[in-house]
Amino acid sequence: MSERSERIVGLSRTPSSCDNQTGGLERPFPVTDDELERALRDTFARRVAAPRPLAADPAGLAVRRARRAGRRRTSVGLALAGVATVLVTTGMAQFGGPSGQQGTPTVVLGDPRGFTPGPLPTESAVPSPPAGPVRPELDLIVGDWLYTNGGERWELTGVNTLERAQRVADHGGWLLTSATTAAGRTLWWVPPTDGAPQVVLAGADAVAVAPDGRRVAWRDGPAILVAGVVAGQLVATVQAAAPAGAVPVGFAGDAVLIRQTDRGGFRVWHPSVDGRLGAANRDVLNVYGTRPDGRVVGQISAGTPRRPCLALLDPARKLAPVRTDCGPELAGDGRGEVSADGRWLLVNGTRNAALLVDLGTLGSGASARSAGPAVTGVVAWTRSDAALHVDATGGLVRVRPDQVAAGERPTAAPVEGAAPGDRPIVVADTRP
Repeated sequence: MSERSERIVGLSRTPSSCDNQTGGLERPFPVTDDELERALRDTFARRVAAPRPLAADPAGLAVRRARRAGRRRTSVGLALAGVATVLVTTGMAQFGGPSGQQGTPTVVLGDPRGFTPGPLPTESAVPSPPAGPVRPELDLIVGDWLYTNGGERWELTGVNTLERAQRVADHGGWLLTSATTAAGRTLWWVPPTDGAPQVVLAGADAVAVAPDGRRVAWRDGPAILVAGVVAGQLVATVQAAAPAGAVPVGFAGDAVLIRQTDRGGFRVWHPSVDGRLGAANRDVLNVYGTRPDGRVVGQISAGTPRRPCLALLDPARKLAPVRTDCGPELAGDGRGEVSADGRWLLVNGTRNAALLVDLGTLGSGASARSAGPAVTGVVAWTRSDAALHVDATGGLVRVRPDQVAAGERPTAAPVEGAAPGDRPIVVADTRP
């Protein structure tokens, strides 16, 4: 049998044949027209029911395009970063502000399309704290910044027209008092944690802060009020009706010292004892502070003929004088402060200069020596018995009693970081 005949015969072999053919046909011939038509219908029906594969995958295509675009953007950004780095390295891209300090260039990695270049950051766009005293002997406020003697500095955002500042005992922050404005006076508390000022009082007619910073007295309409200050909050408020012209100016122990601005004289109010203000002692012209025993150092009208004299006053007896000395020639502006130990008084004299008075000699011809430029603001004493104040030029004056006793005359020194016209404020330290 020929090879061709074998292949033809092989079409009819049984499934038991041991070759690579599939076996005999399952559908016998001949096929009728009805069977063929049903087979064609079944075939077309299966093809219609099965989903036809897409020629392209839109989601996959979008992902692939995004990845390609991201690679292009990264390449362009890295190129820009390299160029900026070269420019900075060669000194062609330096950013300097008014102080001449170097800025830091900013490089943005990303797609430059649709990006409009803006001005590069400068010192004016990104302000930095001005240079100030590195370690001031007492805290100082220079411009909008508080510089502490511990080396910290806080920006006093929203604080303006300051007149005085006081530390709060036990690291409780700072209390800042504004000058008188059309809206009255404002008292801020600056916490020691972040230095963000918070308003404690607003619109007060007058504000006085205790030497330890834990109490505050203020005039509000027809009343004078006193309260404790805890974490910037007023607690245990006590008030008393007050006549016109009566304003709190300080503390003597638990008592509040009140000036009678219209008719002259001073009152003493003991909030824990009496709900009413005491009568004014019209002989008292000014008060400068208290000694550790609670007695007040002030200026009174005494002698024959009457003239301003230095005196030690008793707040428990309506500021009655305990000791008087009419030797020092004191100015009438009331500017001055007693040292923490009660030994010294730095006060303005009548010759447009400050005087250093030894209170240990009060009553027996008090020793008063010229102590440099006149005081124009507040006086703050350090714990090492040095007095700091700011003179009319805005310079800082440091007065040491031992140096003054040796004949030295203190002079004003410029404060680093103070702009022309700025008046630094010396922050009073806490006292027991």
